[in-house]
Amino acid sequence: MSVFKARVKEFEDALAENEIDLSYLRQLCFNGIPDVKSLRPRCWKLLLGYLGTNRESWNETLTKKRALYRQFIEELVLPPGLKEAHTLDARNGCLNDHPLSEGAESAWNIFFNDNEFLLQIDKDVRRLCPDISFFQQPTEYPCDIVVNSNGERRLHQRVVPSVLKAANVERKGLGITKINLITKRSEETYEAMEEGQEAHWEVVQRILFLYAKLNPGQSYVQGMNEIVGPIYYVMASDPDPDYREHAEADCFFCFTALMAEVRDFFIKTLDDSEGGIKNMMKRLSQMLQERDLQIYEHLKSQELHPQYYSFRIQRDQILQNDFASNVKLLQNYPFMDINVVLSKAVSLSYENCFHPH
Repeated sequence: MSVFKARVKEFEDALAENEIDLSYLRQLCFNGIPDVKSLRPRCWKLLLGYLGTNRESWNETLTKKRALYRQFIEELVLPPGLKEAHTLDARNGCLNDHPLSEGAESAWNIFFNDNEFLLQIDKDVRRLCPDISFFQQPTEYPCDIVVNSNGERRLHQRVVPSVLKAANVERKGLGITKINLITKRSEETYEAMEEGQEAHWEVVQRILFLYAKLNPGQSYVQGMNEIVGPIYYVMASDPDPDYREHAEADCFFCFTALMAEVRDFFIKTLDDSEGGIKNMMKRLSQMLQERDLQIYEHLKSQELHPQYYSFRIQRDQILQNDFASNVKLLQNYPFMDINVVLSKAVSLSYENCFHPH
């Protein structure tokens, strides 16, 4: 048996147990999950806590969660004027809510406030992973209550760029006035699909919108699209069509579970807290100073602060480069074996736990 087949069998055996051993599964997944069958999406659902360790509970969990997600779409993805006729005051027959209302409880006021973060989501998902065509392609399983709604539930139409019209007027003496109409519209990176279809980026847009609606204290922050993108791609690429059909709902709950672990990094008011991003970068800077003083001093002399290199670093090239070259280097992912990076990170983590400086 080849090494690859043996590794696949290890995953299959681990996932076939009635009670999944998460510690063992994490060890298997650390060096990568074979991209065969449904191993990767299933492992992600388990490691993110979407599925429990008891296999017998999976069907019940999936059925409940997917039904709940559909309810979210039905209730939250529809302009207030279309949900049902405005409620009339029984006494005077007047509308108790209208598009100009500024009341905190006004459905219309909430709708326009939602459009502010929806506009940013729309911009971000349209340029998601431009190096691959996946997100521009139509999904096999469009959401029926959205694509057959005559556009009423399509989120991108709420923030679609306006069409600007201008005219050049030419007139010579007492002759005929000539008017040339000019129509300009901002170019769309990803085109929306026709009625009955939707692109993958539209699905991701809906996931992020619902997450922001259900988490008003956090809402949407740029960068979330880069987190949800890979999760959705894995779920939507599941070889099993039964799972692929529900990729949107499964992705939503996996993304929500992951955000629960890293949400502090996306809340600006917590940036300076102990678990905030600024404190994390400060700890990284201190570790770099302890582990590699030469690199630390070199970056400090060029005023390259931790936010430039918090996520990626290449030592030898940094020492040879000037400021401009180092900025460019630190803002691009290095070409290296990610397993080497992860193994070194685990080694440093153990050293810090058992031999703190």
